[in-house]
Amino acid sequence: MDVDPAVEELDSFSLLLPLPFRLGIVFVAGVWLWGLNLHGLHLLKVDVPHLIRYPSRSSPAQLSHHLSVYRFAAILTLPLASSLFLFWVLTHGNAPRVIAWDILPNVYLLFLLIAFVLPIKQLPRSGRSRFLSTLRRISIGGLAKTEDGKFGDVLLADALTSYAKPLSEIYVALCMLVTGQHTTRRPDRGCGGTYVVPFIICIPFLIRLRQCVIDHQPANALKYATAFPAIILSALQRDADKFGISPTSLFRLWLLAVTINSLYSFYWDVAKDWDLTLLSRARNDREHPYGLRRLRVFEISELYYAVIFVDLLLRCTWSLKLSVHLEHFNDIDGGIFLLELLEVCRRWMWVFIRVETEWIRTRASGDVLLDDYGSNKIDED
Repeated sequence: MDVDPAVEELDSFSLLLPLPFRLGIVFVAGVWLWGLNLHGLHLLKVDVPHLIRYPSRSSPAQLSHHLSVYRFAAILTLPLASSLFLFWVLTHGNAPRVIAWDILPNVYLLFLLIAFVLPIKQLPRSGRSRFLSTLRRISIGGLAKTEDGKFGDVLLADALTSYAKPLSEIYVALCMLVTGQHTTRRPDRGCGGTYVVPFIICIPFLIRLRQCVIDHQPANALKYATAFPAIILSALQRDADKFGISPTSLFRLWLLAVTINSLYSFYWDVAKDWDLTLLSRARNDREHPYGLRRLRVFEISELYYAVIFVDLLLRCTWSLKLSVHLEHFNDIDGGIFLLELLEVCRRWMWVFIRVETEWIRTRASGDVLLDDYGSNKIDED
């Protein structure tokens, strides 16, 4: 009796979490974590809506911004949990059943995409409308003026770079669906052409690079440009023999590109995005704890050191995950999925310090009335 090749290709992780469900978990986790960003910064009296020029609540009866995000996340989570539980009950980890019941993860993935795009009355509308309008503007590298929400554009474009791989995986799932493949089988990342997925991974970096060019920030633009050699060299390693270059040489070039991208990105996070002094001569200044800065919202210095350490660690692993030629190894134990979740968590931590930094810069420039936010605790040493 012949066995369906799709069944033979299934690994143990895909039996448990097919690609569409993995994508659902990654994006829903991102929504929850954005709500935690808003909530935590709200408790610290950091006015995120002011920084991104988002309209304030006109009535006390309206849900606060973080509660609105939590509500949207809960609406996305309930069908995810329900469909995943039903999928497990129906399949019991049996490969033929996993292939046969791919309708469940497919339906949820389509629901997730629709929930972000369509103006459904039962879902929070203003936040999604603002998200989509901002996404349209930055999709070609556009950048709003400061008074119109420039910082919000930068935050979203930066976040898209963290979701570069999941966004390419959405394409893979939809391509498999359209071409009649089972999306519960091993992902076909060559669907539509060998270099489509690497190109999609490049798009968020192209968006942010163009923003930096518009904003006259060549050094920052260079940071995003360093991602392209790592992605391109990774894609070339799939067919190294076709280009007359030995696999060993390509691997060494790729490793060099990954190292440059990781270290440059880490430097920019610490020195430029967070205004910390760890990588400058001012790190020993007695006005602040070693490597930090004088003005801080978070009172615990060790928190900054922990975030710096985790950022360095995950910057390096994330650069490895951008490498499409490692997908076969990573898929065996769900490595890609784990790294995607870790990158979402890294971005969550990054947002806290990045928004805090912008808040301090804004106060220093006089853009925020200090009397209005006088109760905000700014730690000074």
